[in-house]
Amino acid sequence: MRTLICFLIGALFGTGLAISGMMNPAKVISFLDLAGDWDPTLAVVMAAALAVSAVGYKVKKGRARPLLAEFFQVPSAGIVDARLIAGSALFGLGWGIAGFCPGPAIAALSTGRWDVAVFVVSMVAGMAAFSLMPRAK
Repeated sequence: MRTLICFLIGALFGTGLAISGMMNPAKVISFLDLAGDWDPTLAVVMAAALAVSAVGYKVKKGRARPLLAEFFQVPSAGIVDARLIAGSALFGLGWGIAGFCPGPAIAALSTGRWDVAVFVVSMVAGMAAFSLMPRAK
């Protein structure tokens, strides 16, 4: 049952990405082009995501545990350090150059475009390389 619900949620997310055009890197890049032909669609998508998250956090406060898991997986407050800032900057740079972030890139694999596949393979390789790096303690 849990697998089916996860699949349905993922399908809903992917459908939302497709309908909003977020699988199209040109649309994302045009959002970042404030001085040119700016497209505010991504801002609307972000606002909708924040609204859904806010509702989720509100529902979470009234429950002891989720319906299909042992506990809530909520990010804990952490410190802002050089590693976080560098990772955020690298993510933003890659997003601005390629026009993809991980979720829409994986959803865009369904389009069969070779450039999307190259991006996803590169993204996975980068994640694998990062996981092999020693962590400072």
